[in-house]
Order: sequence, then structure tokens, then C-alpha cells
Amino acid sequence: MTKADILIVGAGINGLVAANYLQRSGCNVTMIERAERVGGACVSAVATVAGLTQHYALGASVLGLMQDFVFVETGLSSRLQTFVPEHAKFVHFPGDSEPAWIYRDPVQLDRELADKWGEKGDVAAFRSDEAMVVRFLQDGYVSATPPTIADAKRVLGDTLTELWISGSAKSLLDHYFTSERSKMYMAMTVTESGPVSLCDPYSAFTLPLMDSGSVFDGYYGFVKGGIWQITEELGRINAELGVKTHLSSKLVDVDAAKGSVLYEHSGSERKLEFDYLILGTDPLTATRLVGTPEQIKQTEGQRFRGSSGKLNLMFSQPVRWKYGSDASDSDAAFRFIFSVSSLAEYEDATLKVLDTDANYVPGYMQIYCEGAAMRLLNSSEPFDRLSVFFKNLSLNETGAELPDVENQAREEILQHIENPQDCVWTRLLTPRDLQQLFHFPGGNLDHTMLTGGQTFFDRTYADDPATNFYRFGSLDNVYLCGSGTYPCGSVTGTPGYMCSQQLLRHAQ
Repeated sequence: MTKADILIVGAGINGLVAANYLQRSGCNVTMIERAERVGGACVSAVATVAGLTQHYALGASVLGLMQDFVFVETGLSSRLQTFVPEHAKFVHFPGDSEPAWIYRDPVQLDRELADKWGEKGDVAAFRSDEAMVVRFLQDGYVSATPPTIADAKRVLGDTLTELWISGSAKSLLDHYFTSERSKMYMAMTVTESGPVSLCDPYSAFTLPLMDSGSVFDGYYGFVKGGIWQITEELGRINAELGVKTHLSSKLVDVDAAKGSVLYEHSGSERKLEFDYLILGTDPLTATRLVGTPEQIKQTEGQRFRGSSGKLNLMFSQPVRWKYGSDASDSDAAFRFIFSVSSLAEYEDATLKVLDTDANYVPGYMQIYCEGAAMRLLNSSEPFDRLSVFFKNLSLNETGAELPDVENQAREEILQHIENPQDCVWTRLLTPRDLQQLFHFPGGNLDHTMLTGGQTFFDRTYADDPATNFYRFGSLDNVYLCGSGTYPCGSVTGTPGYMCSQQLLRHAQ
């Protein structure tokens, strides 16, 4: 298909990736973005301390779920430098004198978990079986074919499909592990998208899903300058290819039958025509723009709640951790701090923000040592910075309204640091902030809770998903590829890629 006019609404990572592939295929691509810059939730903000300015990740922090072929084919790999810590991760539980080390090597990990947590299960089998499920998912990414349960059973067999896809995270973890701490560590990804119970059907699927990125072979790493360089650079690449982008432009009306939209820019309305419209937005926004009353009602009934917060910290001197090693990348290793000691406490903390007025119920923290990574990438910055993703927060208040929560979270982190006095600035973002900043319907990073009824084959808005998964409803010329669609959010671009390929196939 050549010279088709494609209009993409939303210049987040998925819209940008879709634009890249479609423009290179010969289409004429135009983008509309309501913000004043591209990037969606992968953008930076600026902190000013003592007259010095420092950029930091406002939304997304680390890269890992992107597919390597997308990173290469879009042109990003030749324009950006990246770094992945190979050092073992550090995990702290209440009462421990020192952290456990999460090694990449299954044999080392098996020995460490047995020594530190009394683990008697089969870590190697867990990693081996997960790798098979991940390969199955990655094959689908490449072919732009979302999987089905039938596909999974055909490739993986009934047992692995029930364990890793249709079953609960609790059943999956009980199958491989005996230690409560092993199970809690492995269960973290299940609750990242929202307050999901480990007992929910299909909650097991989130584990292989979150390890299915191939840009770093399933691990997570950093981009020189900050992860927002991904979207900024892709915006520049797309402009060089000929993609036209209208920033600070709000969509007013869509006429799918006539193939036209009205949008507002600088106080005046303008019209654009299209052969195909791609909505790189959250599903609720998309449905309200082009959906029927029945579709709107159905989408509004979905579970959108998020419970993840983020704390950014700046230090005037490099952070010195109380625990580490002599390895060059020790300070850049990922660190995890648990505030609970049992699965029951973990589950209770995860779900408590749903049915009480509690603004914060401590669960766990994931610490991304961005400043140390930048030093290893030879990026000179005025401040050392940490980005901390943590659970569990309600949707009630913004971070600015919760100074006590900000202080509590900061102190939890600083007790593991030798030079806490060098922390000179912090900022807390709650699900309410994410809702307001990035228009996430329920403050959810993935726009939807990854649980039963909203798992991979349900994250479609097509009337006939088996034929064209990313088409919206029965509209032949409208597609949806925001992060609420399969596979999920994060800085992946996979929905954008898969959507573009399906559009090209079905438009020929």
C-alpha cells in the first residue's frame, strides 16, 4: 500500500512507532498530539536546585519491554547509547541484615535463594519454562499476531498454558517455589499495572509478559541522557522521513464515514482528511471519540485503577549504598525494598487501597539508579538521581498533597544509603498525578489492569479480532494501538508496530 493518507492521534511511543513503519512503507503520515511535545508518558521534567537544572524522567524510567527489531528498524539503535547492569539485583526484606542477590545465572540464583530465603523449589525449571513462554510471545510480536489460548496450547501444551497463561499467579508460584520471599519477589510484576490479586485468573500471564522484551534479552536498562531520548529521537527520525506532526492540537470531532477530523490549534479549528485513522491513545479516550453508546458503556466498565507511585530523588554527590560490591556497575544495579514479610501481607497491602481511604499502604519499591548508569554512559550531570517505582497508593490525592507519604517513602530509601545528607530534592507522583499529567483513565501505567477479563486476547476493541485485532469495532478505516491494547504499556512500541503491520496487510 503506497501513498495512503494515515492520520495518527497521539504521539506517544506507540503512535511514533506506527508512524515510523507506515511512513517507511510509502504512506503519507500525519500526527496530532495535544501536548506541546511528543513522547506521551515517556518525557522529562526539570528540577532546579541551587541554581542548577537537572532533567529527570517524569513518566517512564527504564527500557526493557521493547523488541530489538523495533529498536533497530526504526533507526533508534544507531542514534542512542544504552546500558544494562549485569550485576545481580539487590533485594531487601524487613529484618534482614543484608540483601539477597538476584543473579542472572539460574544456578547461582538457586544457591542464593536457598541460602538466604530457604528456597527448596526449582529456580532453573521456572526460568526454563518461562523462556519457552517468552519465545512464544516474541514470535507473535514479530508476525504481528496476538496469541490465543488455542495457539498457546498448540505451541506450549496444556500444562504450560494453564500454569503460565490462564492460571493464577499464586498457582504458578506455588508450582515452582516454596519460600514466601521467592514468591513475593517474582510476584512484583503481577501488581505493577494495578491492585490485582495474585489469585485472579490469568494473573500468571503478567510474569512472562513483563520479561518478553528482547532489546536487552528480557532485562531492563538505561538510555544515555534519559529514557525520554527514545521518544524525542524517534520524533526527529520520523520528521526526517517526512512525518508531519501537529503539536498542541486537540482533537474535536471524528467523522469516520467521511474520513475527516476536526482539531483545535491556537484557538482555531482545522480539518484533516484521512484514508486510515490510528488512535494511539488510551482506550477510554478512543472509544469516546469513535465508539457507539454500547461500546462506550462497555469500555467505561473496565477496570482501569492503578496503584503505582513514583519518587524522583536528586543527590548533590554520588549515592553510596550500604551494600554492594567492587564491580564497576554495582551502584547502577537495580534494588528492591519490601515493606511486607509474607504473601498474606503482600496481598493485603495490594488490595487495601481499593476499599479503604488509605492513601498509602507500603508494599515494595523498585529503585532505578539512573545517575550511576549515566556516569557509566559518560553522561555528565549536575546531580545524581534515583527513580523509585513503588506500591501501593490510592487514586485520592496528588503527590503535592501527600508530604507525609513523600517523607515516609524517602526515609525508607535513605536508610539504605551511606550519604543521606546529600539528598537535596525529591518529588512524589501518585496515580492521581499520572491521571492528570498523562490522561491515564484510572492512573494506571498500562491503562488497564492486567487480570481476568482484561488479559491479552481481551485487550482488543475490534468486532472481529481474529481477522484484524487492532481495528476499532467494525470501522474499516479506524485502528487503536494505545498501551491499553496487547501486549501492554511501558516504552515498547509493540502495539504500534503490530497495528501498523495489520493495517498494511488488510489495506492491500
